[in-house]
Parts: sequence; structure tokens; C-alpha cells
Amino acid sequence: MKKHTNKKVAAVTLGCKLNYSETSAILDDLCGEGWQLSSIEDGADLIVIHTCAVTKQAEQKCRQKIRGIIKKNPASRIAVIGCYSQFNPEALSAIEGIDAILGSNDKFDIQSYNDVTPGTIPLPLVKVSPAGTFEKIYPGYSLHAADSVDRTRAFLKIQDGCDYGCSYCAIPLFRGRSRSLPAATLVERAHLLALSGYREIVLTGVNTGDYRSGSLKLCDLLRKLEEVSVSRIRISSIEPDIVDNELISLVAGSNKIAPHFHIPLQSGSDTILRAMRRRYDTALYRDRVLQSVQRIADCAIGADVIVGYPGETEEDFILMYRFLEQLPLASLHVFSCSVRPGTSLARQIATGERKPVDPVEIRRRYRELTELGLRLEAHFKGRFIGKECKVLFERSKPAGKGMLQCSGYTRNYLKVAVACADLQQQQALVGKELPVLIDSLDKDLNLKGIVLS
Repeated sequence: MKKHTNKKVAAVTLGCKLNYSETSAILDDLCGEGWQLSSIEDGADLIVIHTCAVTKQAEQKCRQKIRGIIKKNPASRIAVIGCYSQFNPEALSAIEGIDAILGSNDKFDIQSYNDVTPGTIPLPLVKVSPAGTFEKIYPGYSLHAADSVDRTRAFLKIQDGCDYGCSYCAIPLFRGRSRSLPAATLVERAHLLALSGYREIVLTGVNTGDYRSGSLKLCDLLRKLEEVSVSRIRISSIEPDIVDNELISLVAGSNKIAPHFHIPLQSGSDTILRAMRRRYDTALYRDRVLQSVQRIADCAIGADVIVGYPGETEEDFILMYRFLEQLPLASLHVFSCSVRPGTSLARQIATGERKPVDPVEIRRRYRELTELGLRLEAHFKGRFIGKECKVLFERSKPAGKGMLQCSGYTRNYLKVAVACADLQQQQALVGKELPVLIDSLDKDLNLKGIVLS
């Protein structure tokens, strides 16, 4: 295989943390083939664009980003990879300037990037294997500062695909069935990340809680990872049915596993949850959230909700609103329902079984839940004013009047910023976990504090 010494590669990642971990693994493999890491601004020979297709809006953002990159970088080769490539390669083929379109599994074939050389093969090179044939799981991990945050927080892929079969979800159509990486491989990779200087490891996957390696499940993996010399192990997102007594007890008694769960709710109406084919009802969700915040000190719970699911009535929406306002949530991500081709929901709409909600109603419901989410977030963050929290500092930015501002995250994923007098002070903070007295919450819900040591 030809080594591409002195060829420069840059990457742009859109979408989830799982995509970020996979981009980094692909870059690592390309470096092994002689490619050199670069940035788009430095005139990369190859630009890899890792895409998302979870919603129509995500697809639109991908197209806009791709066209913008092509326009500004006419001399670069463009490889578009990932979920959008898998889900709709035809739409991408219509965009002039794309040299390669690689699907969810094909993106890991490093030879494909080497093959995209002007004049050697007909372009674009399109490789998209059917998702139903996916059996192998490819690794994903952060090893490059460009794909992490100042080498403090790394993403580690533990699982891919999903078997849950939610009616609205297209992810199995471009990620395949659930499959997990061996625990021994993950522990070895985690040790390497620790040796590379990372302080926090974030476990990622499509359905992270469905991790299974032989007889080992997620809690077994977490116990093994507690032996790794990093400050924190964080679970990126986890389904409500997985947040059981064993997991809650494990996190409650751990000095390393972050007291933070992102638990998708999707609807606060049991009628809609059944229509979505979710594996829980509101009673179970409420119980898991309350158990978590009661037993895990300072536990922060984030939630996802979907408004405008076809067939959602005003009564369903009111039930969801009232359900949410009674939960001790730290954050709320609101999405408008996006009907994806090939899903069970799309077929139900085509047959008239379910009726779309009026777009005006969807926008109103979205707005009201977003406002509720801000109030819940403000209430949760306000609890920490006047308290001392450990902050792992990651980045800096100008704060005006010649000041720098350095920010990082608490163990329960609250972003906190502190003022720095000069660049030297800022550099001294990045990568360190230090006690901070949180002293204010501004109108934009940004927490600010003072470093105590």
C-alpha cells in the first residue's frame, strides 16, 4: 500500500460524540499511512467531512457545510463519510466537488482515502455497504487535540448500532444492529488515553447502555475502567431502562464515574411513548430520575424530548409539560419530530394511520418546552452558587479588556468560567482539575467562579 508521506489531511465532524470518536480513529489510521494532520485553513490535500442524518435539519446542515468547504477549498479532495453517506448517497452524489462518499462501515477502509487521487479512478468514489450486513464493530477514540478539547476530555466508543426499534428512529438504517467492542480492548485503549494525558474519558455509542461483551455488561465495564488513571469516566447517554439499581449504586459509590446521566425521555405522555415503541412509561422514567438524584450526590440529569410526534394531541403535550416541570432536571434538549424515510413512523403516515401535527402547533410546543427547559436549567445551576466544585479546565477565550476567560466542567457537567489575568495564568489552568468557588449565574445561564488554588 502506498504511503502518502507529506500529504495533509483535515477533518470536520458533524453530529454526535460517537462521530467525533470515530473521526479521531480514522485520522489515527491515516497518520499510520503517512498522512500528516492539518487544518482546513492550512490547505489540506484531503478534507474528511463526517456527517449526521438523524433529522432533516441535520442533513440540511451537512449539505450547507459540504458546499461551503468545497467552495473555499477547490484544490482539496473531499471525502464525505458517515450516516448521511449511508442514508442518502444519491443526494450527496449530486453535489459537485465531492470525491468520495463512504458509508458507516466503509469509512473505516483507509485504502479508500488513498485511492481518491485525481485521474486514477472515476469520481466520486461511492462505497456504501448495506446496514443489514454490518457485523464487525470498528473502534473509535480520541487521540488528536483537534478532535478533543485541549487533550483533557477523550471520547471512547464502546458500542454501535441499536436493536430497540423505536418507530421514529432511522439510526438502525445507517448504523445497523447493536454490537460492542471487547472489554479488554476498551480497557487497553483507556490506559493509552490516560498515558496520552487525557483526564476524562467519555463513553460513547448509539445505545451505550446496551453494551455487552460476552457475559459482561455496562456496569462490569465501568468497574474495569475505574482502574484507569484518569480523573473521570463519563457516560454520554443512556436509556431509562438501563438506569437500574446496580448502575445507580455503582455511580453513587464511585469517586471516578461522573454523577451525570443524559436520559432520553422523548415524551411525557404514555400514549405517545407506546406509539414510539419506547421501552418504558412515565412512571418508570420518574422513578429512575428520582432514585438517581436522591442517591447520587449532586447528580445532574439531562433529557431529550420530541414535540409534534404525529398523533400528539394537545392533551398529550400538556401531560408532557406537567410531567417535565415536576422533574429535577439539569437540562432539557427539545427537538421537533423529523419523519425519516424507511422508518415505521413514515409507513404509518403513508397509510394514514398517524396524522402529522400542524407545523404552527409544533413551533408553539417547541417554544414552550424550550422556555421550560431554561427555567429548569436555571434552577439547577442556581443551587451551586456559593458552593465549591472541582472544575476540569479545557479552553480559553477573550473576555474583553485584555482579559482571558478559561472554562471547564464540573463532575456533574456544569460549565464554569473563570477570569484569567494573562496567557500564562490561562495556560496554567488548562488540563488541571481545581477547586472553584462558583459565585454567579449570568442572564445567559453561564456559571462563573473563582479558582481557590
